[in-house]
Amino acid sequence: GSDCYDDEKPAHQVKVNDFSIGKYEVTQAQWRKVMGSDPPELNFKGCDQCPVERVSWDEVHEFLRKLNSQTGKKYRLPTEAEWEYAARGGNQSKAYKYGGSNRLTEVAWFTGNSGSNTHPVGTKKANELGLYDLSGNVYEWCEDTWHNNYKGAPQDGSAWVKEKEGVSRVLRGGYWNFNP
Repeated sequence: GSDCYDDEKPAHQVKVNDFSIGKYEVTQAQWRKVMGSDPPELNFKGCDQCPVERVSWDEVHEFLRKLNSQTGKKYRLPTEAEWEYAARGGNQSKAYKYGGSNRLTEVAWFTGNSGSNTHPVGTKKANELGLYDLSGNVYEWCEDTWHNNYKGAPQDGSAWVKEKEGVSRVLRGGYWNFNP
């Protein structure tokens, strides 16, 4: 739309393959069950149903490695295209501005309503696919590396990755202490 930043352009079509994505953000209790302890930088301890926060992309990959080892499954981070598709409501989209509503307060915890804390997952309205907290509570990591714009972005939904040291990774959504 007309209210996007230059680094969010150009608009482009992407086809994503079938994929599954978690209904909620990973909770502190889930993280502890897999990792054996809270992450070292966790700010809001003691809320088992609150999302884990202040974890690096590398820490998330270690979590996924251990989770896959424990379950025998193949969990992974979504690509940016998959995350965007899910956040926008997929093939059920009603073209909301935020993940499930045009009113941010219905779907997200952010600086205006969070009390400067995270909140238990799933306490706001879900989007069209039944997914929660896509527009606020904590940022969510994607597999992709950061690019200045979408010129040359993959059109097949795959992760857009630059293999070099010190590269930034893609975060999506919003967080408890972020402006709308």
